[in-house]
Amino acid sequence: MLHTKIVDYKKEKIFISSAEKFIKNSKFGASIYFLGTVRNTNNNKKVTGITYDSHDDMVIKSFKEIYNEANQKLDIPDKAVFIEHAKGFLKLGDISIIIAVACKHRDQAYVLSRFIIEEIKKRSPIWKKEHYENEDSTWLKGNPIKAI
Repeated sequence: MLHTKIVDYKKEKIFISSAEKFIKNSKFGASIYFLGTVRNTNNNKKVTGITYDSHDDMVIKSFKEIYNEANQKLDIPDKAVFIEHAKGFLKLGDISIIIAVACKHRDQAYVLSRFIIEEIKKRSPIWKKEHYENEDSTWLKGNPIKAI
């Protein structure tokens, strides 16, 4: 089972309850929730917020490809995976990404969750602009987009 979505933060928020509802199943013995949140400093600068932009169709495609690659590489047959990433302006403490996974065993859940977040950071066309206390802002350097 897979759920993927880009959430326009102007219109809706990301809620852990949605992820919990999606992955909840008595056949799974382990659930992991990874939340990425906006923190107040980066590279010794005081951050006031972040704007995320993305190529939505390509992001969803990359999420699906990462899930399929996890199927091939990790040999975890029974699982549920929920991925949502925010788009738009987020304040300090706001959730930018949720990755929720449920598997039969905890070691599978940890490995799967880590695999997904690391691959998203490497492969998904999501860009981040930090806003600073002095009203400056900077688009952060990311990873070049791989052909997906």
